[in-house]
Amino acid sequence: MAGKGGKATAAKAADKDKGKKSSGPVARSSRAAPQEKSAPKKDVYQLFAEKVRDNKQLESRWAIMQETRVEYFRGKDFTIFIKNHPEAREILGPDKDLEVEDIVNTLLTKNLVIRCDRVMKTVRPGKKKLSSWPAHLEIHNEQVFTENDGFFAWMFLKRRTLWQTILSFVWPLFALAVCLFPVYPYQCKIVVLYSCAGALLCIVSILLLRAAIFGILWVLLGKRVWFFPNINAEETTFRELVRFLPEKDEGERPKWTSRLFYALVTVLVILLLRHHAPDEAARARYQKKVSNIIDDVLEWSPKLAISGMIEKHTGVNMTEASNYTSGAGNNHVPPSTEGKATEEGPVMDADEDTESNSDEIHDNPNADDTTKSREV
Repeated sequence: MAGKGGKATAAKAADKDKGKKSSGPVARSSRAAPQEKSAPKKDVYQLFAEKVRDNKQLESRWAIMQETRVEYFRGKDFTIFIKNHPEAREILGPDKDLEVEDIVNTLLTKNLVIRCDRVMKTVRPGKKKLSSWPAHLEIHNEQVFTENDGFFAWMFLKRRTLWQTILSFVWPLFALAVCLFPVYPYQCKIVVLYSCAGALLCIVSILLLRAAIFGILWVLLGKRVWFFPNINAEETTFRELVRFLPEKDEGERPKWTSRLFYALVTVLVILLLRHHAPDEAARARYQKKVSNIIDDVLEWSPKLAISGMIEKHTGVNMTEASNYTSGAGNNHVPPSTEGKATEEGPVMDADEDTESNSDEIHDNPNADDTTKSREV
């Protein structure tokens, strides 16, 4: 029995040793597995699309597609870009030798771009052809690449630039600064006021100037010339917004009758406004009123507000005290005069009596002797 027990104990110990030896490598391999796993590699077409979109050589515009603002490019511009920049293909690796059509079709299948179509498919009245860059788009039924009138919108978010990150922190501070304008020092208020007024005057002047130039050239020459043509556009970049030179006029020349009609209407409106313009006195009153409002805003400060509240509070207390004192004085009537007031009529004050006597003396020259006799 003892021999059998010893054999069983030795067998258990051997099994434990085997378990330890076998569990050791398994544990080490399980710990090393997460380290050996590498991060998922980014799709080469995603990298290609991001690089192409960030490149300024590919012309693109912004438009509205199903109430969403999207950036899009044309198929023919993409073909020219790939031909002029073959280094952009290097990101694709083994697919760098594919045709432009195959590359764009792959981007379409991966939902990196989407083919769009213009909403207005007919030529507007007064235009010779459709717009090269439509402002409103819709999704095309056929999601394949084409160069002829093909528009493709990017379907991924653009990488945030450094300036966008900085502006995201600056805008809340700017809003807070606007709210704290009343507590600014006087000199800072003056700077902000004249800066805002100057910017507003500049914008209004540009709008009036471009409207005047357009009206004069349209009436005299029949051409539509808009300097700063995109100043009122919503779907445009800042570079296009400040572009000074106008685009080529694509519309038909208007008739001379319509030009003459609008010229007469403009002259009549100007004469009407001049006839009903305010005079100098009204202008001075309005200017004084506006200047008083501006002065109140500029001169306001927390100290003045607190002092005004204190003065108002003390003024109310002094008024209540004076009302109480005057009320008590008026209610006090001497007992000797109270009976006379009821029997003989109202009692005259000393001042009223003196004034009446002086009036009588002025009216009657002999009243002086009578007065002396009374005094005696």
